Amino acid sequence: MTNRRLWLIDAGYLFNARHSVSSGYEFNYLKLREKIEQDGPIWRAYYFNSIPSPPGEAQESFHNWLQSAPPNGPKIITRLYGLKYQRGDRAYCETCNQKVSLTCPHQRAGEQRHILKNEVQKGVDVGIATAALIHQNNYDTLILSTGDGDLLDAIEYLSESGKRIELVVFDNSVSTDLQCRADKLYLINDFADEVGN
Repeated sequence: MTNRRLWLIDAGYLFNARHSVSSGYEFNYLKLREKIEQDGPIWRAYYFNSIPSPPGEAQESFHNWLQSAPPNGPKIITRLYGLKYQRGDRAYCETCNQKVSLTCPHQRAGEQRHILKNEVQKGVDVGIATAALIHQNNYDTLILSTGDGDLLDAIEYLSESGKRIELVVFDNSVSTDLQCRADKLYLINDFADEVGN
């Protein structure tokens, strides 16, 4: 009996959650794939990320390496989206239910107001859910590297359709809604030395 495995990666999640191991911790995608494949080969892997346009030279080089086949790279298909910008000066305090005015610390008196922006991912969650659903007839096990409970409806549908759900995540940074639907949980913190750079 075969067990085809599809691995979907939220790169922003892994990048931010890696600090749960230690400050400045870096992991290697090739070593991480090899670790996961100790339980069976991965049929296909996708890396989803939002990046600035145009991407930097180091980013392009990294994405090319991700797509390289072993033994040189982890053979991960990349899906890249643009960043979405939100106004950073329109903050809201949930505690006192008031809008809060933020200003740039470098803005001088009498100077035109500096516009504050916040970069956020755009399209990654939709891309992950879409890939999981498009390929549902091609895999038995869905491996997710995300901590986002926004994917819960898609995950629940796939789980109830008979798909095995596995999570490759960092400790204390994954939705409990996802955890309770997972058939297996790989906590990277537990084998961080094996997959570190």
